Amino acid sequence: MINPKLLNPQSIVVIGASKDLTKPGGKVLKNLLNSNFGGKIFAVNPKETEIQGVKCYAQIDDLPQVDCAILAVAAKYCPSAVETLAERKDTGGFIILSAGFSEENADGAALERRIVKAVNAVNGSLIGPNCTGFLNTNYCGAFDAPIPPLDPRGVEFITGSGATAVFIKEYGISNGLTFSSVWAVGNSAQMGIEDVLEHLDLTFDPATSSRTIMLYMETIREPQKLLQSAVSLINKGCRIAAIKSGNSAAGSRAASSHTGALTSSDAAVDALFRKAGIARCHSREELTAVCSVFMFPELRGNNIAIITHAGGPAVMLTDVLSGNGLQVPHIEGTKAEDLLQKLFAGSSVGNPIDFLATGTAEQLGTIIDYCQNEFQNIDAMAVIYGSPGLFPNWEVYRVLDEKIKTCSKPIFPVLPSIINVKDEIQDFIFNKKNINFPEECVLGNALVKIAHTPKPQIRVLPPSICDEQAIRGVQFDKIREIIEGAESGYLKNAHIAALLDAAGIGRKPEIVVDNIEEAIDFVRKIGFPVVLKVVGPLHKSDVGGVVLNVNDETTVRKEFARLMQIPDTYAVEIDKMLFGAELFAGVKRELPFGHLLLFGLGGIFVEIMNDVQTVLAPACKDEILSMIKRLRGYRIFQGVRGQSPVNEHLFAEIIAQLSALTQAAPEIAEMDLNPLIANSQGITVVDARIRIEKK
Repeated sequence: MINPKLLNPQSIVVIGASKDLTKPGGKVLKNLLNSNFGGKIFAVNPKETEIQGVKCYAQIDDLPQVDCAILAVAAKYCPSAVETLAERKDTGGFIILSAGFSEENADGAALERRIVKAVNAVNGSLIGPNCTGFLNTNYCGAFDAPIPPLDPRGVEFITGSGATAVFIKEYGISNGLTFSSVWAVGNSAQMGIEDVLEHLDLTFDPATSSRTIMLYMETIREPQKLLQSAVSLINKGCRIAAIKSGNSAAGSRAASSHTGALTSSDAAVDALFRKAGIARCHSREELTAVCSVFMFPELRGNNIAIITHAGGPAVMLTDVLSGNGLQVPHIEGTKAEDLLQKLFAGSSVGNPIDFLATGTAEQLGTIIDYCQNEFQNIDAMAVIYGSPGLFPNWEVYRVLDEKIKTCSKPIFPVLPSIINVKDEIQDFIFNKKNINFPEECVLGNALVKIAHTPKPQIRVLPPSICDEQAIRGVQFDKIREIIEGAESGYLKNAHIAALLDAAGIGRKPEIVVDNIEEAIDFVRKIGFPVVLKVVGPLHKSDVGGVVLNVNDETTVRKEFARLMQIPDTYAVEIDKMLFGAELFAGVKRELPFGHLLLFGLGGIFVEIMNDVQTVLAPACKDEILSMIKRLRGYRIFQGVRGQSPVNEHLFAEIIAQLSALTQAAPEIAEMDLNPLIANSQGITVVDARIRIEKK
């Protein structure tokens, strides 16, 4: 738990306070004095006796007892300052603005460890170092600007970057977003984003807590803690949006299989956020827009009415919504005709509802009332209303403000005329306390992002992993026996076959032989056509080591001899040739996230189109099914051009069995099942590779 002396201190000291407001020690004291803090404020600076009206002490030893300390001194002085405060002044909250710690060098990291040791010794809580600070509705312990409007039900903002926090606040504030707190955790020496999120979960109060959480992350250190806290908060009624940056393709690793090449930490982040129900954003504008939408009543359906006096913006918003899964449904019938009679000639109500540039505030109110009460196929409204500069918009925005606050259906205002009716918009935002979306497509994309973010996946784990495997028909003990008897690296065919059998995953009949007579006996037993593959080389196709659709013994003898001459080959695998749709499934251990499950159509879809979906293990069948439907090639599962459909439920069960297998055998580092052949008889693994890594 976070020490209450950090969250709601009764006394605060600024170590390194300054009269110079261009320095962090000066600005943080100024911000603290200007905040709502009602407790005692102290300052420490050996060169001053009074700073900004606050009594200044020459050294920390001279201070009285103090709950919270904000440090703005050189890094080398911070450890001894923290030790004195913790041991002698009963300080429990620490905010270190200073830089020069682990972000710079090993010596700085050592200073950081010394500080954390001192803070932990008194069960204190530390934000930073190398941060812009912390603020909540009790006080401002940050040196940056602007200080946002604070509201207990505003956004809880947790960020790993102070500079990014400044820019996000500026954009959000200008459009009416309020904040409950801003946690700029800096180096996260003791407390990181995951810890703050856990705190918000553990202290959540449905009557008073904020329900909107905004995250900016450059590192995810504890994905399981993040997942558990996010799922719990969202299930309590919160909504979370996040940016996770630093996942460019340039940082991905080379890998030795399709699965390795298709996965990256970015794919793991996507899978984690999707399982948690976090809306993943990719820009400051998108993040603030999504969180702004979160501040409105939750959208209960996909049908949006667009109300406008300007056709062009309405068309662009319609394109964004209708092109991405939301609906702008046609409005018709007697109620629509009644509404049309109340508008000026030339208006239209089919949706978008265009009541012309001459439309009045009274007409806007009438349209909203009809959408709220009469049009049952409408779930929310977007109102686009600007000005060409001919007349003011005071009355229109007054009506819009009233309807936003009284209607049960969410109404999203798009007020684009930030110059022509600047004063009216400023009044609408800051005096009437509303949020504005100045660009209609930004709003549209935010609505689409939210609509496409799934609800958290319920993760009810059984008491023991053995029970988990029994539920899915996986032989836990057998899997452990196989893994413990194998060495690190790529498993031999016999081990692979045994693992698939123990996991309950169907595979083709096969044999691995090093002499031709055994090969001939086997093909006579299973019948033609057959497939021959080299055993030894990792990438069989690249060395010409795969022969398909062999239909006679003569060809078997000829190709067997050729394959055995390929370098590194020590045997030949012979399988029954199967026909049907090709599927792909894989597993990749991506630490610290855990195991990723990858799946999709095989062949060109995985090789060229990268049409693969990813989920984080453990995963249930329903979660996997929902992701199968997201494949670009999903229509092939349904059957096209006379081809038989693929049993997607059976495929989802196989992926769920892979999930169970990873839980039973966490040593699995990488697995490819490529291809699986799906036909009327079922789905069968044709080729498999598994690599394990033991500690």
